[in-house]
Amino acid sequence: MENNHVTQLEINLSALKHNYHYLKNKTQQGTKTLAVVKAFAYGLEAETIALELEKEGVDYFGVAYADEGIRLRKKGIKTPILVLHAQPSNYALLHQYHLEPNLYSLHTLRSFLAFAQQENLREYPVHFKFNSGLNRLGFDPEEVSDIVALVTNNSHIRLTSVFSHIAASEDLNEKEFTENQIDKFNGIVRQLRSELKHHFVVHMSNTSGVINYPNAHFDMVRLGIGLYGFGNDEEETQQLENVAVLKSVVSQIRTVKAGESISYNRALITNKEEKIAVIPLGHADGFSRPMGCGNGYVTINGQKAYTAGNVCMDMILVNVTNIDCQEGDPVVIFDNQQTVEEFATICNTISYEILTAISQRIKRSFVKTPHSVL
Repeated sequence: MENNHVTQLEINLSALKHNYHYLKNKTQQGTKTLAVVKAFAYGLEAETIALELEKEGVDYFGVAYADEGIRLRKKGIKTPILVLHAQPSNYALLHQYHLEPNLYSLHTLRSFLAFAQQENLREYPVHFKFNSGLNRLGFDPEEVSDIVALVTNNSHIRLTSVFSHIAASEDLNEKEFTENQIDKFNGIVRQLRSELKHHFVVHMSNTSGVINYPNAHFDMVRLGIGLYGFGNDEEETQQLENVAVLKSVVSQIRTVKAGESISYNRALITNKEEKIAVIPLGHADGFSRPMGCGNGYVTINGQKAYTAGNVCMDMILVNVTNIDCQEGDPVVIFDNQQTVEEFATICNTISYEILTAISQRIKRSFVKTPHSVL
């Protein structure tokens, strides 16, 4: 069924293209790029975004889980896809859809080797992730010898890349820790190359790593939040273009008399007559409850309309007492990175969560507008 929700997330593919080339141009010529399109491309829309980036020559896509990669394949994406949190229960699906697993523990490595042997696979591309300090997924450095023993002379798989993840690439106060991570990862890579004696791609940098740590660009970089307009640094974000605009309309306007209450739990009692507008967007759509009670706002006819009372599941109420507006008028929830960052601060979170929280029931639309040429 066609999505006819009046609240829409408009995605600018030209801005996406600009951001991709801006970040790619920060790397040395020949450095590969992996575009991270997990979680619906950070809450936007992975399939169309991936198709656009494929045209620009991205070398890899990164998704979190198998089903995300399957959706890309069903849309015709041919570029290699790395599944960052591959699960042994999905190995058959990975094979069926030509998806490449991240193997991050001796358990996952042994599981995939057993699967590959059972299916008589030959040189199936796999990736090894190492923990260098984030303490999330990843082999420990002490496990290199065990890994080598398992994969040496094993023709069922082909080690395609070795990677790690910087824990605090955006925080220059943690520069010493990050440099130690890079050094530790370099040691792991040297040991693997010495013992395996074949080529594999090396990657460690996310968006902030691309910006702050050129010594960690290696053979490939992983572009995530930067593609969508956020550099984790105010100056860098200004060089990136806004990709997403969340907009809606005024559903109803009512006059609330002094002494009456507004929204659930009578969160606001008016002390004078107020004009209140209802907007079809609520916490089920990603407009979080901390944004209620005057903390958050939308923009109507160029003016900020602050929330009145609690955020509801499907609606918010905003004060338009001093705004000239009518039912049916357009509403902008955000149309720039600075507003998203402001909302994130209000909600005590980060821009990632503001974007990824946008409900899938919100209609996605796509535009291409002129942008600067790098």
